[in-house]
Amino acid sequence: MLQVSNLSVARGGMTVLCGVDFSVDAGQILVLRGANGLGKTTLLRCIAGLQDPVEGQIIAPETVAYSGHADGLKGQMTVLENLAFWASIYRGPSPNVGLDAYDLHRLADRAAANLSAGQKRRLGLARMQVSGCGLWVMDEPTVSLDAHNVALFRAALNQHVQNGGAAVITTHIDLELASAQLLDLTRFKARGPAGSSAFEEALE
Repeated sequence: MLQVSNLSVARGGMTVLCGVDFSVDAGQILVLRGANGLGKTTLLRCIAGLQDPVEGQIIAPETVAYSGHADGLKGQMTVLENLAFWASIYRGPSPNVGLDAYDLHRLADRAAANLSAGQKRRLGLARMQVSGCGLWVMDEPTVSLDAHNVALFRAALNQHVQNGGAAVITTHIDLELASAQLLDLTRFKARGPAGSSAFEEALE
């Protein structure tokens, strides 16, 4: 599903990770760990095709569903209209799949701009459900979610991989995903010339 080989990525013109190697097969979840500022988001953006790596190779499906810090919503559109829009873009399943997964039916006619932070996050995650994409790439997906909605996310993610999908996510919390593999990116942290302290501080 995904193969990352000898990858180097940069943020603001500075290489932050180098020599990254891993693979994710259908039915697998890979959780990326590491300190803030290490380059996790930059790596995910490269996998999603939103940014070019400095070097190395990414072999991924032609279409990848990406969930970042922004929820990717149209504020003037309703919950249902947002899901219908993304379903049409991806040519994915019915918007009802997303409404069901995140208990959004009662909010279906509410404008996205009028949702709470947690409700916006649920709608943003429901986009993944209607994408029909085999590979989900997700950056801190449970931000703003309470325990009940974290459980809904866990169920949706587990169902995705049970159906043959795969996921790469970053998170600082334990999502209790029994089948997940963990990869600490610290060992891929780029080093400056002769251990330059200025370079190290720039990555913090």
